[in-house]
Amino acid sequence: MTRFDYFVVLADMRTGSNFLEANLNALEGVTCYGEAFNPAFVGYPKVDPPFGISLETRENDPAQLISAIKNAPGLGGFRFFHDHDPRVLDICLPDPRCAKIILTRNPLDAYVSLKIARATGQWKLTNATHAKTQQIIFDADEFGVHLKKTQDFQLMLLHRLQITGQSAFFIGYDDLQDLDVMNGLAAFLGASARLANLDKKLKKQNPEPITSKVSNPDQMETALRNLDRFDLGRTPNFEARKGPGIPGFVAAAKTGLIYMPLRSGPDQVVTDWLAALDNAAPVSDFSQKTLRQWQLDHAPCRRFTVLRHPVARAHAAFYDRILTKGPGSFPRLRESLRKVHQLPIPADPPNLDHPSDYDLAAHRGAFLAFLAFLRNNLAGQTSIRVDAAWASQLTQLQGMAQFALPDAILREEDMARDLPVLAAQLGRADAPAVRSVPHRFTHWLEAIYDPTIEAAARDAYARDYESFGFSDWG
Repeated sequence: MTRFDYFVVLADMRTGSNFLEANLNALEGVTCYGEAFNPAFVGYPKVDPPFGISLETRENDPAQLISAIKNAPGLGGFRFFHDHDPRVLDICLPDPRCAKIILTRNPLDAYVSLKIARATGQWKLTNATHAKTQQIIFDADEFGVHLKKTQDFQLMLLHRLQITGQSAFFIGYDDLQDLDVMNGLAAFLGASARLANLDKKLKKQNPEPITSKVSNPDQMETALRNLDRFDLGRTPNFEARKGPGIPGFVAAAKTGLIYMPLRSGPDQVVTDWLAALDNAAPVSDFSQKTLRQWQLDHAPCRRFTVLRHPVARAHAAFYDRILTKGPGSFPRLRESLRKVHQLPIPADPPNLDHPSDYDLAAHRGAFLAFLAFLRNNLAGQTSIRVDAAWASQLTQLQGMAQFALPDAILREEDMARDLPVLAAQLGRADAPAVRSVPHRFTHWLEAIYDPTIEAAARDAYARDYESFGFSDWG
């Protein structure tokens, strides 16, 4: 008895899914019901839908068609492409009783084949004498979109299977001509039948070399040469994900403005401005429930956050959390950084207003060592937690997105211009000026900043520099 109730062929146009379906249907006791969840038809175009389930009925309740496929005699399934009804994936991907068959093809071959099919109107070929062919124009931008959709779909499938602890039967376009592989698929499905030979009704379309199928092969080769197929320019990310940080959000008392802080940013400046805006203390300590209610009570509202340059932000985190003592500092972590990571900071936190045995040279060495620690910490190479005080701003924004994205992402240097504009959008043309106050010990950073510190910050916060386009701090 098969361990599956039904199956889904996860593929895309021009990957050989018609050929695969024909051979699945040649197995006794196995039935594939076409593109059961194509937005334009059920199963096949211009054919009565399977089980008499109309397009309207399927749109209202996709689970009804899946139930019909499961309850039909034998083992049934369907083909599913990236642009089919996404609700179906929420039903079949988590279901271990649904067999997943993932069919892939070289994206360039699939793209060219798709363009030829659209140009000629020939989507299937059963008689080679009726073959239609036409050279197409390779469009680099169009292919880039096609490639991204293909990769995004495959990565999504892989992730969904990983998090549910499942495996799929992976089959490539070239494998479709291998009888042993096709019978291996039959074994995976739990079917007792085997194919004696492959279905030959469908013929391969456009078997010529790919360069003969396009009218601009030189341009195609140039464009493909520039594609970073292995994503060599990718900045690796091993930083742990963050939650939305809702308890730290700060809202104006009356006006519909809510600040979503990125820690070690200009929090006090923004909070003071919100207080001056409504002449009342801002609201904080939200939960998801109270924040949603606040947004309903203050609609229309604007959510915003403020980016700080990574050099300035790292220095603020270093001063506030590690170097000195005071509210919000981490004394135990400070001691661990001194002993384990060899940060050259005094055993007793120095008083930077009255430095004695801690001078600019010592501060420069200590801050550079902290930036080196951050590089390792954000890369997941230390046992110390990635605290929100120095976690990358991109990671924190991604965490916020679990609740809601900010309507505006401002920059610290532009707050004086942009905060009153936000208030004006909500009818507050009388917003007060922003009192720009730098971090208390920015002058220490100004005194030690040089290209070496900038380079160390870029190493630690490569993703923030890349994502937000920060220039040098100096």
